[in-house]
Amino acid sequence: MNATGTPGGTKRADARRNYELLIAAAAKAFAEHGADDVSLEEIARRAGVGIGTLYRHFPARQALLEAVYRDQVDGLEALAGKLLVSESPGPALVEWLRAFAAFGRTKRNLSAALVATIGKDSALLSECSRILRSSTGTLLARAQESGDVRADVQPTDLIRLVHGLVVATEGDLAEADRMLDLLMGGLLTGPAQ
Repeated sequence: MNATGTPGGTKRADARRNYELLIAAAAKAFAEHGADDVSLEEIARRAGVGIGTLYRHFPARQALLEAVYRDQVDGLEALAGKLLVSESPGPALVEWLRAFAAFGRTKRNLSAALVATIGKDSALLSECSRILRSSTGTLLARAQESGDVRADVQPTDLIRLVHGLVVATEGDLAEADRMLDLLMGGLLTGPAQ
């Protein structure tokens, strides 16, 4: 068994598809209603699979919570990899911060549920935090080296600012985007991208 409670190794194509459908349905349901306020039956229904299929992949709600969180962080890590090779480091950092803020909006109750069950110092949350800090730091350093971002900005500054922005604009996507534009106006050395 792997960390998500599913059998390790290669999955059949239909099993992979069902797994991905369940992750997507759960992520959307958790973002809409909260990690504790959606039944597993509802998630299976949204994914278009039976409850038995859900339990084959995720024998417990906890395994599904962990898999959704890890999937979201893996997506951000892949985005950071693409942004690291972009030709424009300043706009790449802006895109990263927008994605990081979107992640923050959708993961708030999910991470609270995980902290309550596995603890903030768990291997999963520690590794995911390391990935997010590292990606932020690397993208920031690249933007600073190109002269796009002020040299005095630290990675922890960005993480705290984005977290504060998410809390302050809870549920208001237009306001969150506006606030992020204001934030970036103070960080960029040239015109906002």
